[in-house]
Amino acid sequence: MVEKEPIDLDTSKIKEWKSIVTLLVFIITTIGRKEVHDGTIGANHISPIEIMAFFLTLAYIAISIDASGLIRYLAFKVLQKGGGVGHRLFFYLFIGNDPIILSGTAFLAYMTPEAQAKAPVNPNIPNARGLAEEQEKSLANDEEGQLLSLEEIMNPFLDKGGAAFGAVLMAATLVTILAVNAASPGAGKERPVYEITLPAAFIMFVWDIGFGWHHRRETRKIAQDGRQEVEYARAEAAALKEMRDEEEEEAARLSSQQEKQESTISQSDSSNGTTDISNQNDKITIITDHTTPSDIELSTLPTTKPSLQDRIARHLAQNHSPAPATLTTLLSKTHRWSQETFPTCTAVVAHLPFALVPFAFAMFILVQALVTKGWVPVFAYGWDHWVSKTGTVGSIAGMGFLSVILCNFAGTNIGTTILLSRVIQSWEEIHKISGVPITDRTFWATVYAMAIGVNYGAFSTAFSASLAGLLWRDILARKHIRVRRLDFARVNLPIIAIAMVVGCVVLVGQVYVVRGDKGHVPIR
Repeated sequence: MVEKEPIDLDTSKIKEWKSIVTLLVFIITTIGRKEVHDGTIGANHISPIEIMAFFLTLAYIAISIDASGLIRYLAFKVLQKGGGVGHRLFFYLFIGNDPIILSGTAFLAYMTPEAQAKAPVNPNIPNARGLAEEQEKSLANDEEGQLLSLEEIMNPFLDKGGAAFGAVLMAATLVTILAVNAASPGAGKERPVYEITLPAAFIMFVWDIGFGWHHRRETRKIAQDGRQEVEYARAEAAALKEMRDEEEEEAARLSSQQEKQESTISQSDSSNGTTDISNQNDKITIITDHTTPSDIELSTLPTTKPSLQDRIARHLAQNHSPAPATLTTLLSKTHRWSQETFPTCTAVVAHLPFALVPFAFAMFILVQALVTKGWVPVFAYGWDHWVSKTGTVGSIAGMGFLSVILCNFAGTNIGTTILLSRVIQSWEEIHKISGVPITDRTFWATVYAMAIGVNYGAFSTAFSASLAGLLWRDILARKHIRVRRLDFARVNLPIIAIAMVVGCVVLVGQVYVVRGDKGHVPIR
């Protein structure tokens, strides 16, 4: 009788996969074409794609200014003026820009006059600093690696033309945005800001391309010299390692040979033959009955080894040997060519936050799914009950609290803004249907409280509370500065709490002075 194996009744794995499949089916049936369209293109005067276009185009101008060396140069000048006086530096930090805060602390510990011996070089050019850059990469986390970066810190590169053009363009762009919004004919008729930042970013892009092409011979020469220096240093290191390995192998071989010969000597004491032992550094030749003259000649023949320069030349030739062309090698060569020809433009495009775009759009689509499936009206009814119980002051306190908290969970402060804007629109619709208008004071108190909350909530307890926070963490990580999530939250929470309380108290006074109790007219 054949024994049957017992059936495994453990269904935990099945339940786990069933939960995952159920979640996927729920997402697929919940998010359709309308949610994807409205979550990207936009609906009801809210356009996520315009927000992302504004974000990326303004980021290009800002990163281009940073690539020109202006921010680092200004940070260095501020530290020269106030680095030795704490309160003066503190004052400069508040009238300057936050990149100074990121760079200032490291500068104070490593200021020495020896770093000003060479002319500054563009860090966007590959291998621009040659061997110094290679050593700095290998010792990035050590004190020696930090000291090697003194040349870049103490003698910062500054593209005066690019920095001046970028600064003027950024200032003109921001002034134009403010002027156009101030001169708009009325609420709901504002011109999209990306229509201003997109042409400005294109102008900056054309400048970077033109500047790079004009100086292409110089930048290519710098890159070629630096690359040759790095290749020579790597070949020299490989040759030295090869020589050390050969010396170790030779020492091991001689030691083994000496042990064998000593054992042979002890065994040949009772046999015929002679033993010739010289000093310790010479070879030991044992002549026995079985030893022939040719064996003696081969054992004592000196071996010639290639010199260090010959080994370096061989490694360099191996590195320059042509490899079969593949798609990867072609793309690598194209990227290197663009780095050498258009260093600033290539560096800026590489640092643009493209990876955050899918994340942001995914959150926008999820928010739109809440709208189409009826969840936003539910939130709006809850908000209406809260406001009816607490009044204008309660609307400011409640919206300020909600907006700060949701920034950490609703897909950055942009996702929170879109979600709460939808809630406010649905709240307007509820009162429009009921015929009981919202007071002008309460409505604008809610709107302004949301504006305060989503801005302060951008740096509250999590890096993901804003796209800028994610960028800030990445920039610090590239500079080998690690900020823990717990430290980020512990430092920010007291600041946010005090700032929100003060801001909301000021807002209460403002809306009671500026706004009245007349009914608010929804804008459509």
